[in-house]
Amino acid sequence: MELTGLHHVTAVTAKAPDNLAFYTKTMGMRLVKKTVNQDDVSAYHLFYADAAGSPGTDLTFFDWAHAGPHRPGTGDVATTGLRVRDREALAWWIERFDRLGVKHGDIDVASGRPTLRFVDPEGQPLSLVASEGGGTPWDKSPVPALQGIRGLDSVTLTVRRIGSTERVLVDVLGFRRTREYEIASGEGARNAVVFETGPGGAGAEVHVVERPDLPSVRQGAGGVHHVAFRTPNADEQRLWLEKITKTGLAASPQIDRFYFQSIYFREPNGILFEIATDGPGFAADEDANHLGEGLALPPFLEGRRAAIERGLKPLE
Repeated sequence: MELTGLHHVTAVTAKAPDNLAFYTKTMGMRLVKKTVNQDDVSAYHLFYADAAGSPGTDLTFFDWAHAGPHRPGTGDVATTGLRVRDREALAWWIERFDRLGVKHGDIDVASGRPTLRFVDPEGQPLSLVASEGGGTPWDKSPVPALQGIRGLDSVTLTVRRIGSTERVLVDVLGFRRTREYEIASGEGARNAVVFETGPGGAGAEVHVVERPDLPSVRQGAGGVHHVAFRTPNADEQRLWLEKITKTGLAASPQIDRFYFQSIYFREPNGILFEIATDGPGFAADEDANHLGEGLALPPFLEGRRAAIERGLKPLE
């Protein structure tokens, strides 16, 4: 039983139309599912991914229009890394960001891979990372396939004390502590510790930085809500749930999200983790050639479609 990598990262936007425009037009990702937050059907849940909506390529957003701005701190998914093909692609992205007014840094090397840090319009910290493999960029994207985003590379967590998070990652979830590297911050250089699962490498890494000097995170627009890890099916997910609860951590039951099945729990520093199944996938209720074109609702919400649609504002 082994988690095979990152499944998705879910963040928060207070400006859904601008979010849609940025991630599809500027970043060139495919909107593979336009649905609602199943726990708050007044809000969209938008999924951006590769051409097929493959597990491990999803960056998703809850549309909470009244959310205040995110305040970074401990207990935070501080940065989400997105994969591109190579260093030449990063140079291409610098030119694109300069032309389109996207704030970004210079290309540097983080954990052995060329990296370009940038922020989205609501200030969410992201990075493009040159790493092999990943999904297939959408052929109808405004970004050429050679430079297209190929999925998730890694997430960086900021925690008050690394020990308790490490115990969950290693002893409960089966990650391996593999290396450390130095990162720059406003207060000087700090070490990030890299944990890997499954095959390791890009798409299967969690980086953890200890920052006891920071206040606790205040989640909001421009920040991450949770990070999800991949498991192949519901049977293995059930085994993970048993293992997690036996350690004394409080976890949700298995929840059918229709496109995948989920369990949720918080690690000791307060970061929300999810373990999500690879299937059945986003083509479960839409033709693969037309993903994201209409409002998709799982069968258990379909009977409420008229009321749900009345409560949603147009995205374009």
